[in-house]
Amino acid sequence: MGFQTPLYELSEYLKWTTSGHIQLPDFQRGYKWEDERIRQLLVTILRGHPLGVVMLLKTGNDQIRFKPRPVEGTSVPDGTSAEVLLLDGQQRLTSLTQALTGDGVVDTMDSRGKRMTRKYYVDIDVALQGDDRMDDAVLSLPGDGIERTNFGKDIVRDVSTRDKELEHGLFPMSLLFGGAETVTWLFAYEDKETASHFHAQVIHPTNTYNIPAIELDKSTSKSAVATVFEKVNTGGLALNVFELLTATFAGDKAYFDKHGTDFRLNDDWKETQSKFSGYPVLTGLVSTDFLQAVTLLATRKRNLESTAARPPAVSAKREDVLKLTLDDYLEWVGPLREAFIWASDFLADLHIFDSKFLPYPKQLVPLAAIKVAMGKDANLIGPRGKLIRWYWCGILGELYGSAIESRFVRDLEQVPAWARGEADAVTPYTVNDATFVESRLHSLRTRQAAAYKGIYALMLGNGSRDWMEDKALDKVQYVSLAVDIHHIFPQKWCADNGIDDERRESIVNKTAISAVTNRTIGGSAPSSYLDVIEKRAQISSDRLDTLLDHHLVPSAYLRSDDFDNFFATRRENLCELVEKATGKTVPRDLDHGTAAEDSAQFEIDEISELADEVE
Repeated sequence: MGFQTPLYELSEYLKWTTSGHIQLPDFQRGYKWEDERIRQLLVTILRGHPLGVVMLLKTGNDQIRFKPRPVEGTSVPDGTSAEVLLLDGQQRLTSLTQALTGDGVVDTMDSRGKRMTRKYYVDIDVALQGDDRMDDAVLSLPGDGIERTNFGKDIVRDVSTRDKELEHGLFPMSLLFGGAETVTWLFAYEDKETASHFHAQVIHPTNTYNIPAIELDKSTSKSAVATVFEKVNTGGLALNVFELLTATFAGDKAYFDKHGTDFRLNDDWKETQSKFSGYPVLTGLVSTDFLQAVTLLATRKRNLESTAARPPAVSAKREDVLKLTLDDYLEWVGPLREAFIWASDFLADLHIFDSKFLPYPKQLVPLAAIKVAMGKDANLIGPRGKLIRWYWCGILGELYGSAIESRFVRDLEQVPAWARGEADAVTPYTVNDATFVESRLHSLRTRQAAAYKGIYALMLGNGSRDWMEDKALDKVQYVSLAVDIHHIFPQKWCADNGIDDERRESIVNKTAISAVTNRTIGGSAPSSYLDVIEKRAQISSDRLDTLLDHHLVPSAYLRSDDFDNFFATRRENLCELVEKATGKTVPRDLDHGTAAEDSAQFEIDEISELADEVE
């Protein structure tokens, strides 16, 4: 990447934006500056103070074919070729272009976001009183030049015509670079001496005002553009790969020649979202997740087809997402739409029904890519069982909280062959790396942790039914029952009986029940609320005990209000549940003679859980 740092006069920038020489890449957001910010920008110009650097990218790069669009407020003819793209400085140059050219009317908003038009003027007498009065000299008036009060009934000031501007001594900023028209306006001003001073002290210095630029040459890559934009952009609008590819794909000449229109990635993503709308577990999937899955498959195909000694790597990294071509995207968008919907059904079978209890939303990316790679084999009983094991290892091993891009790659490279049982297959890193220890159950306290959500889903999948209504906690009944996870020994009972917070709030003391059942439990002792449940549900104690067994709840200890033995027994039951899901032994790392863990370790686990929440 090469660049220069030229210095251009403001008048040159205005010529370029109004002619279309400078245009915006299509990924740039719309113009959004408010009135006072624009006025202060004009004050900065008139004072001769610096307003910062703009960043430009020369067009003609074969690697970057962004679709350009003119600066808002200009009348650039359709089809005008851009020589330079404005990467940073959009809000400033758009403000200056609208305020200082044409009729000078700017489409803006007030501090509350209400849309309005404004036109800017300089009070000649105030401006000549010195630089420290320039802020007072620059005025923002309604776009029609008429300032009103009393809900628009009374006119305070009217500069809607040239004569009225002259009468009030308000010079329109739109004539600041007006050339002959500027001279004509000043010549018509009654006080010729004042007009002369204003030209010498205000207009002439402004006509030589310079703005520095960083000008990137034609060799600049898309990833470099993205990196530079993120690190230097002063408008506070972060650029993501989806927006960058939107502009790149829209500039694809081959697609335009074939279809007679540009490809609109944003519209295509809306179509994808529409297809996913009936699947609650996919509501958190974002456009960049989908593009990562495309990148995994596109780079995998290049890797498999390469005959080079060092074939190109499979990747989901940002820079490789930015290297996607429109052909890559179009090849994989259809299969991936089907694969993500398949993933939704896959998760529903694991009793993960919505995004609220989806342990790792990002794990959908390798799951969908693996489905595409495996095809129909992913539905066969044997391979599907291994996919389920891989999935639970990732969740309960809490492996998708960081460094996930490299894990995505290893998953796609290793899981399909392993799941199919191919002779030379290796056990995936995600399965090997997964570790879950007994003490983690103590620190799993809220649904922010992935492992918490995973154990919750495993309990739902253990044949659990509600304790009062004869309904399975499955996809059909899940919503109607308002199923959520609730305390087994109620919080009030625990507080009254001196149960420590750690065990009280642990997932060991929680299970999935309906809202009605939870209200029935209230704050009573288990021995008491179990009697109420039996009477209201009209079931025997043995029947209720069977229901409790499916929740891995030791009914005998619940009926005797024996919290300590209940907790130890259910903790062991949950360890065995995790072992069954992951196919790996859960180390018992606690001193079972004590009621609670070492508090320092507990704090460490709490911090770990907070990190999961942030992720």
